[in-house]
Amino acid sequence: KTGPETAALVEKILTSRTPPQQGFRSAMGLLRLEKTYGQQRLEAACTRAISGEAYSYKSVASILKTGLDRQPLPEPKSESEPVAHNNIRGTAYYH
Repeated sequence: KTGPETAALVEKILTSRTPPQQGFRSAMGLLRLEKTYGQQRLEAACTRAISGEAYSYKSVASILKTGLDRQPLPEPKSESEPVAHNNIRGTAYYH
């Protein structure tokens, strides 16, 4: 009913707890945030939380409270080549 990102986050919350029953309150609180902020904002906040690997109710509530769900997601950092310099030792030095 809410959206695929919200459902994915609820699933992550439930599977991250050793007995899944410990995640029920967090999952229900997460779904309850829809009443306050609306479906679109909750979905955007869950998308941001999943991208930042913040699988908790507090993280999503903080995202919504500060308005980060309305900001665009940061671009993923591209991996650059390591710096070549005479003072950098590298892996062969330590073997």
